[in-house]
Amino acid sequence: MTIKMIAVDMDGTFLNSEKKYNVARFNALFSRLKEKDIKFVVASGNQYFQLRSFFPDTYQAITFVAENGANIVMGDTPFYNAELDDDTIQRTLTIVEELEPTNLIVCGKNSAYISEQISDEAYKNAKFYYHRLKKISNLHDVTKENDAIFKFALSYTMDNAAEKLASLQRSLGNILVPVSSGHEDIDLIIPGVHKYNGLKLLGEEWGIKDDEIATFGDSGNDLEMLQHTKHSYAMQNAQENVKNAANTIIGSNDSEAVLDTIESFILD
Repeated sequence: MTIKMIAVDMDGTFLNSEKKYNVARFNALFSRLKEKDIKFVVASGNQYFQLRSFFPDTYQAITFVAENGANIVMGDTPFYNAELDDDTIQRTLTIVEELEPTNLIVCGKNSAYISEQISDEAYKNAKFYYHRLKKISNLHDVTKENDAIFKFALSYTMDNAAEKLASLQRSLGNILVPVSSGHEDIDLIIPGVHKYNGLKLLGEEWGIKDDEIATFGDSGNDLEMLQHTKHSYAMQNAQENVKNAANTIIGSNDSEAVLDTIESFILD
């Protein structure tokens, strides 16, 4: 088995339930990966600045497929970003507001944006995932910001998230694609701009084929990269459709199963 790129989701996959990972063990494995010229890629729905914070000593040698593939950064060097036009942003906000999410974040390359009417607790929770987060009085004014907007992040309650996901799929049509990003959160992504698209762009850049990529995930926003890569791994705690999409099911995110699997690549 030849592996030249490893792509890991973060929440529910690489990170344990306490949003941590075994740093010492990873750093040792990462040194071995670099020796073997195996690319390590973080593929997540989260903001680049948040993802980078998990790797303070190694991020410059890591590539981040952030915001579900809408923002790709090699270390701290921009590689690719998608961008929505102003009309699509305004239409989407109008549709989403009618479905009353408990929280709504508009995601851009330079920052994420949230209503200043949000509660302090909700803002604090959002700040964990969006290290650059700006309050604005009206989210419809986000198009006045000098930024590239490429994703919307919504939150719902446990009892209505599935219903709201179905409603969004009907209401948005071909404008944006709603995907589960874990728990009761839903991301609205640009059609065709997903994690696998990001890996494909990197593969073209690095000369790496799909059957030389190992992917790890647990949620709906991981489906494409698991379906299109030969060495795909779903966590034991993954959603059922994600397990069905992967070639192999490994242990839970609380068992260091991703690190165990990476170690097996090095020893192979």
